[in-house]
Amino acid sequence: MKRKYQQLIVWQKAMLLVNHIYQCTQHFPDNEKFGLTSQLRRAAVSVPSNIAEGSDRGSDKDFCRFLYLARGSLTEIETQLLIAQQLGFYKIDQDLDDLTQQVFAMLNKLIQSLSK
Repeated sequence: MKRKYQQLIVWQKAMLLVNHIYQCTQHFPDNEKFGLTSQLRRAAVSVPSNIAEGSDRGSDKDFCRFLYLARGSLTEIETQLLIAQQLGFYKIDQDLDDLTQQVFAMLNKLIQSLSK
């Protein structure tokens, strides 16, 4: 049985984002295992996790609070990828960038719809 949050397209895309981040960070240097790799992976996992947790909180206000947390984790991912790029660990992946932007836009729309 699927839970309600698993039917949300934004959650599904956030799950894809986690996969992209894990694949991307596989190629980071070993000495970044407990640094940037770990940070990026935690931030990525946080996005669908907050969507799921918020959806089961019982009120739109609580759900929105968790959606804001998910959106914050997305901006953390964007920043960390820029840092990784500056350090030469990562080259821009248009698919990953597009997916990040899609999830960000979907979170914004969901927040707006719940805030009315």
